[in-house]
Amino acid sequence: MRELFLKNKQLHKLTHKPILMRIINTIVRLLFITSILVSCNKNNDNADGYGNFEATETTISAEGNGKLLQFTVEEGQTLKKGTWVGYIDTLQLALKKEQLKVSKNIISSKSKGVLSQISVLKSQLKTAQISKNRIENLIKSNAGTQKQLDDINGKIDVIRQQIRSVEIQNAPIVNELKSIDVQIQQLEDQIDNSKIVNPVNGTVLVKYAEPYEITSFGRPLYKIADLSTMQLRVYVGETQLPNLQIGQEVTVKIDAGDTMRDYQGIISWIASEAEFTPKIIQTKEERVNLVYAVKIDVKNDGSLKIGMPAEMWMLPSTLSDKKGE
Repeated sequence: MRELFLKNKQLHKLTHKPILMRIINTIVRLLFITSILVSCNKNNDNADGYGNFEATETTISAEGNGKLLQFTVEEGQTLKKGTWVGYIDTLQLALKKEQLKVSKNIISSKSKGVLSQISVLKSQLKTAQISKNRIENLIKSNAGTQKQLDDINGKIDVIRQQIRSVEIQNAPIVNELKSIDVQIQQLEDQIDNSKIVNPVNGTVLVKYAEPYEITSFGRPLYKIADLSTMQLRVYVGETQLPNLQIGQEVTVKIDAGDTMRDYQGIISWIASEAEFTPKIIQTKEERVNLVYAVKIDVKNDGSLKIGMPAEMWMLPSTLSDKKGE
């Protein structure tokens, strides 16, 4: 009897062990499916829009040619508008400017000689005018002759023609001096542009050049963007548009470990035309849907980065107001 009892007990264990394993496996599968459904409900239940942060990026390029003698920009550095960050070698420009100044002095000396001739002729013309007035008075008192008046008038005409001739000779010299002045101004502008001055407030994102490299006009030196306020670009469906307007406050959420961090955002732009959903946002089935792009301004506390994903949540008060209407 004892042996029979032991055999029945062993048989009972063998027959029930697979059943127990099947029950355990079924429970595990159910728990796994339940967790997936819960996570899907969490992801699809609340957020009104998904997107990524972006900022207005500005590429600063060289405005001169030559060696980059000094360049103090570093990636991650915060620069203010008007900050001097370096300069390009201007030795050749300065030498050319001095050469033009010498040429201008030489030409000016020629012009001075011509102008002195004009001054002498104008003095002679003034003397001849006085003589003419004197002769006219003599004629009125019958003390002068018409020949004297004709002679002085002829002399005055000759002097005036001489003045015009000298002025014509001086015109090319004057134009040449003006041309040199323009060239000097151009060089001064190039020398001024060789000073690299940061044009906008922001943080340096990328540095493209190093000191003592040879640069040229239009070559990028660094890229900068104002990261104090980030723009979150999200895409919403047509049915959500009536609930959105420029200047409206929304909640922006980013991942922060196992939780979400909240930020206050202001809608600054809503697209006027629909577009297809970007591939990086939705599944293949949902990419064919037409959506509208929306930009949200968010104050950056230093945690927000370009390209970081985020969610847009409409405020409950806004939703209730729209439903009441």
